[in-house]
Amino acid sequence: MRHAPLFSTIVVTAGLLQACHSANNKGTGSRGSLGTAGTSGATGKVTAVAGGTLFPSTAIWYQDVSAAALDGESSTVISGLQSKGGWGAGRFQIDFSIEVLRADASVQPRAFNQTGDFYDPDCDFVPVPVPPGGNLEAETNYTCASDGDCHLIVIQGSKLFEMWRANITGGTASGTPFDGGCLAVWDLSHDYWKPAAPPTFARGDQCTSADAAGYPIAALLFSADEVKAGAINHAIRFILPNDRIRKGAYVHPATHSGAGKGTPTADAVPYGARFRLKSSFNLASLPSGGARVVARTLQRYGMFLADGGNIALTGQADTHTTAKWDGLLSARDLASIQVTDFEMVDGGARLPLTLDCVRTAM
Repeated sequence: MRHAPLFSTIVVTAGLLQACHSANNKGTGSRGSLGTAGTSGATGKVTAVAGGTLFPSTAIWYQDVSAAALDGESSTVISGLQSKGGWGAGRFQIDFSIEVLRADASVQPRAFNQTGDFYDPDCDFVPVPVPPGGNLEAETNYTCASDGDCHLIVIQGSKLFEMWRANITGGTASGTPFDGGCLAVWDLSHDYWKPAAPPTFARGDQCTSADAAGYPIAALLFSADEVKAGAINHAIRFILPNDRIRKGAYVHPATHSGAGKGTPTADAVPYGARFRLKSSFNLASLPSGGARVVARTLQRYGMFLADGGNIALTGQADTHTTAKWDGLLSARDLASIQVTDFEMVDGGARLPLTLDCVRTAM
């Protein structure tokens, strides 16, 4: 009943946003990263506003943790991660394949058929707005030709739709239901992550989303527009190979961990872990201004473990943004940053994974 996502497509619509992703070679992606969805521009595109937030400003993604207490397992976890090989792919690298789309009010929701990647009751079974001119993660259109994570992420109004492993053929005007995996729909006006006892946390403890950890992808993606403007005002999404992730436990804000995957030892990283780049890291050593913007963000807001895969950081694709990554930030501009340059912020209690999802919110 659970998954470790591999690919994701995100659609943002005027009233509903859902996200779904999986663990592969990439990582997957939020209003925090996109900024406030614009009201102008072609249907199916996102007007990104640098420095904006998707969810209320009280949400955990926007908390400054530069002076937050360290987790009691910080040294153990960092040492364990280093002993297992550190980052996936052998370096701190960025994946730029996850798309975030905007659908205006004229885009009608489209039904989908559940595939084997849909989990009940974790996932939401409602129609999804599919704006013309958009595309899935790592695809040129809505067809999942690569058989990857194929996340569909769409923002429409105050709703965020994120789906894992979508496959839409026949064009956006077709009335035929498309095939889709796990869909998570988020209300962008709601702070799901206020301190609360299980099972009332977020969409429900033990529940997954389009990402294995159970949070929204879009909120943790950073865009070329934000980097160009010189400020990313939210935490960032990161992923690790499954053998470096703790099996059978997670910490909030995660509500889930990859079922059947991971290493059941105290030196493995739990889903929900928030890493912070040390204040002593020399930002001047990085090769570009864009890299320094991201690194400063990692010092102030940190990054959350969201899924399993090989490429550590996830940036938003620049297909529908004003600024472009070329000449601004390259995939390996942060490669000099080592696992030991990070520390783990206090994550609170370790929660055992039971897979007994009880949904409390959409």
